[in-house]
Amino acid sequence: MKQMSFTDYQGEHFLWQLKDGIGQLTLNRPDRKNPLTFDSYGEMRDLFRDLAYATDVHAVVIEGAGGNFSSGGDVHEIIGPLVEMNMVDLMRFTRMTGDVVKAMRACPQIVIAAVDGVCAGAGAILAMASDLRYGTPNAKTAFLFTRVGLAGCDMGSCAILPRIIGQGRASELLFSGRNMSAQEGERWGWFNELTEIDVTELAIERANRLISGPTFAHGMTKTMLNQEWCMTLDQAIESEAQAQAICMQTEDFKRAYKAFVAKESPGFSGN
Repeated sequence: MKQMSFTDYQGEHFLWQLKDGIGQLTLNRPDRKNPLTFDSYGEMRDLFRDLAYATDVHAVVIEGAGGNFSSGGDVHEIIGPLVEMNMVDLMRFTRMTGDVVKAMRACPQIVIAAVDGVCAGAGAILAMASDLRYGTPNAKTAFLFTRVGLAGCDMGSCAILPRIIGQGRASELLFSGRNMSAQEGERWGWFNELTEIDVTELAIERANRLISGPTFAHGMTKTMLNQEWCMTLDQAIESEAQAQAICMQTEDFKRAYKAFVAKESPGFSGN
């Protein structure tokens, strides 16, 4: 069976640090508010796909350097070349960017976005595709595709965003391309929490808390959250019955029972 270690992984188009089971992915072009490029899209897609086979990564925190999360696709390195592409190449690009979201949603690790400052365009999509989002009062999120003459339906936004903040609010943001303030984002459920302290520190603290739990079971929860979007209620209940029966075969389940009987805290190991 394919297994991979990410201890020595070196990001070429972003920074990567692994500590205590938490991978920290840093978009690192602060002079331009951390825009994305063709290469960074491709590298993120491949990283998240490979995380399905990771033996040493239990959660991922995505952040931006220099007080901003990400300004989205680089105007000169992405937008300019797209204007000159034919339909075949454009479809190749839009499918690749969509594959980043698919890979983030499909990896078993909990993905947490630590958002400060500008979080726009494809940057907002990365936050959207994460499982949890923490922000600062300075965070400004914008799905600004319509402001550059494009539709708001980019990289799954019309499917995922309404499920986070509701259909009406998502529609307004995707039509207008305006900034959603941090306070709106928290009130609407976009942010799980706002913090005055370092948002990456908060995200890592929350990640540590989660990975101290049953990580195999967390991966199963994430899988069910994704799969049940297109299921009937009967299908969802049956799928959850099967998923829970699988989790009941893990050592973590047995450890939790034994710890309860002994009036101790369980020590989960993810198996």
